[in-house]
Amino acid sequence: MADAALTHDRPAPASGRTAWERLRATRGWAGFWFMLPTALILGLFLAYPLLKGIWLSFTNAKIGRAGVFIGLENYEWLWDDDVFWLSVFNTCLYTAIASVVKFGVGLYLALLLNKHIPFKSLVRSIVLIPFVVPTVLSAIAFWWIFDSQFSIISWSLRHLGIIDGNIDFLGRPDMARACVIFANIWRGVPFIAITLLAGLQTVSPSLYEAATIDGASPWQIFYKITLPLLTPIIAVVMTFSVLFTFTDFQLIWAMTRGGPVNATHLMATLSYQRGILSGSLGEGAAIATAMVPFLLAAIGISWFGLQRRAWQSGGDDR
Repeated sequence: MADAALTHDRPAPASGRTAWERLRATRGWAGFWFMLPTALILGLFLAYPLLKGIWLSFTNAKIGRAGVFIGLENYEWLWDDDVFWLSVFNTCLYTAIASVVKFGVGLYLALLLNKHIPFKSLVRSIVLIPFVVPTVLSAIAFWWIFDSQFSIISWSLRHLGIIDGNIDFLGRPDMARACVIFANIWRGVPFIAITLLAGLQTVSPSLYEAATIDGASPWQIFYKITLPLLTPIIAVVMTFSVLFTFTDFQLIWAMTRGGPVNATHLMATLSYQRGILSGSLGEGAAIATAMVPFLLAAIGISWFGLQRRAWQSGGDDR
């Protein structure tokens, strides 16, 4: 009888519990139920359009016509399309240069803003302005700054006697690439700077005090203390930076429409031009789908190249 009573009082195994019992017993299930609505929303607005776009890339769909399955024909067409490969080159160049420069400038600003300087709060607010201003307004401002006739840069250089005529910033391929990269850097630096600054705020001042007492130089303090502690945050912020830069559309389209002679066309702008403006939804979807491997590679380089197992687990590499 005693054994029977003990057996009766023993709690039911976890596998035999209902979802509600697991919710009451474990935090993991509670987190699952709280995240479920978000997962459903993401699945509806992200996963479904992605799968739909992949399907369209295998069809000859056009605006107003459903289209039929044509296999890899769109991708075979893109393989021989020089404009497509130019957009791939532009996208990779644009992402690489802008991301590296944004990280360098953003890290410098974060270190500077972390020091005790006059009007620190005001300076931090000013740094955020480029990120707060809508992208289209920023693009229009830069379009005016680099305009071939009304450029404030050309006007200033003419009045200083440095040049005789206006500089056609957006009319020359190499110059146009440099201008759009500069505009992207201007917009993206605040995001990286403020995020890294938040990470710097979590570093204990006692670590710096101990390093200073031991006679460490400022460079040694940065390399041995600041950088290792910031690396997980750097991995996250650079992953987002690469994603935002690689898929940039508004800035390029508002400034150059992909010109001159397709010199600033990114994969996103070319996909829009072919899929929406030209009406070839299948081809546009194929260009957009072709971005996925590049995005996965960019995420892998940015994430796994910076974040080691020790930073994830808090232990030594094994």
